[in-house]
Amino acid sequence: MRVIEFFDRGVSLDPAAVAFVRHDGSEPMTYGQAQQTTHRIAAALHRDGLGEGDQVAVLSPNDPLVMPCVLGIMRAGCRWVALNATSSTDELAAMLTLVGARMLVYAPQAAGTARELAGRVPGLERLVALRPTGDGEPDLAQWMAPEGSRVELPPLDPEGVAAYFGTGGTTGRPKAVGLPHRALETMIHAFNMHLPERRPVNLVAAPLTHAAGAAAFPVLSLGGTTVIHDGVSPAAILKSIEEHRVTRLLLPPTAIYALLDHPDAGRRDTSSLRYFLYGAAPMSVARLEQAIKVFGPVMAQFYGQVEAPMMCAFFSPEDHTEALADPALHKRLASCGRPSLAANVGIMDDGGRLLGPGEHGEIVVRTSLRMAGYHDEPEQTAAVGRPGGWHATGDIGYVDEDGFVYLVDRKRDVIISGGFNVFPSEVEQVIWSHPAVGDCSVIGLPDDKWGERVTAVVELKEGAAATEAEIVDLCRERLGSVKAPKQVVFRRLPRSEAGKVLKKTLRDEYWAGHDRRII
Repeated sequence: MRVIEFFDRGVSLDPAAVAFVRHDGSEPMTYGQAQQTTHRIAAALHRDGLGEGDQVAVLSPNDPLVMPCVLGIMRAGCRWVALNATSSTDELAAMLTLVGARMLVYAPQAAGTARELAGRVPGLERLVALRPTGDGEPDLAQWMAPEGSRVELPPLDPEGVAAYFGTGGTTGRPKAVGLPHRALETMIHAFNMHLPERRPVNLVAAPLTHAAGAAAFPVLSLGGTTVIHDGVSPAAILKSIEEHRVTRLLLPPTAIYALLDHPDAGRRDTSSLRYFLYGAAPMSVARLEQAIKVFGPVMAQFYGQVEAPMMCAFFSPEDHTEALADPALHKRLASCGRPSLAANVGIMDDGGRLLGPGEHGEIVVRTSLRMAGYHDEPEQTAAVGRPGGWHATGDIGYVDEDGFVYLVDRKRDVIISGGFNVFPSEVEQVIWSHPAVGDCSVIGLPDDKWGERVTAVVELKEGAAATEAEIVDLCRERLGSVKAPKQVVFRRLPRSEAGKVLKKTLRDEYWAGHDRRII
């Protein structure tokens, strides 16, 4: 099935139900209204000569019109190109050129960028503003086909690409991950199997162009409501959970920390929550325990990547509760859960041999969630293939005797200090346990003696204090002198639009001017 067919199923459950609404309650759009919008967009695309296999990009922060626009693109048989609204013009131009985008839908605040892209991207034929810009450019309402337009779906090729998502490569050049209908269908089924709900109310604050957008597709298949926030504001999110009776939301760990540190945490009524999803980066075990105390037994983790979206492993609320209640199982709180119903997960050495329980190696997955490949990058696509049909994630980890998957670190993030391998996530877990620490990132910095010195970049909680000696002594006590930081830097951490710590940006800043780069 196509994603749009799952949406149409949601429409059939109740066309009058609200599909999308702003967090302040404004601009509610029913399923029936959203469906008509998708047909009008698809008809306009066909009128302008775009159809099966053509790329159409959307450049916008979170907005109630974004998902209907994406669904209209998919109804036309076109491929959605997901763009990060905070990316530089150079990055956007590179992505659009790479995939051969023919049309760009843009938010009014990105009008200047859109015009520049039109002059830089070969083949970009048409620009349409999501909302009126006031400068005479056509907007979505003017451009769409007339009300009552209907578009029939083209025949389904399960391996045909439905969407492109960008991902950075080790070369610094952008790569476009092509996700086929087969992968998105598998992801939707996996969500609905592991998060059973009749009519979810889904809060979206992270960018719709990332995991939050993909996680909205299963909600639409169930006729649920998506409450849209433009960015992570802890006060607004906590208020929204209470007022909209939100049943699920997805945030990266750093955004969850911000919620926990807000004075409204524990004061607002969040009892409607059934699933508080986290992923995209390891989470502090100490903060996870705090989250369970504040929000209840609703925390749930997913593990995946752009190339195999989200549901390769799943750590359910019940698994969290069991691990928290039994000291013998407490270590599971640092895991990603067990392989999901949609994926097999293994650990493989550099020779292509699958390893046993407890052995460290690269995490590999075998699943219908896998991508079609990197667009126009056959060598890069082949490079992540492994014997037996496995896909290499680039993550280092292990699986315990009970089948729980542990992410030790990104393969590229390992620090080699004095000839020893140091996994940053192991050090970060210890630093996170310090009561004054809000967040941290451990990186390797150039060092004449050690090659790389383990360096902790620490962001303290507001009003809290800590010394370098405290952080170093805490790590030395728990991990030994080799893994303890040789340097501690107190500062604010660079973050993505989704609130994720930008470790590569941090490394680039400190490695500037050195011949060897750690990426």
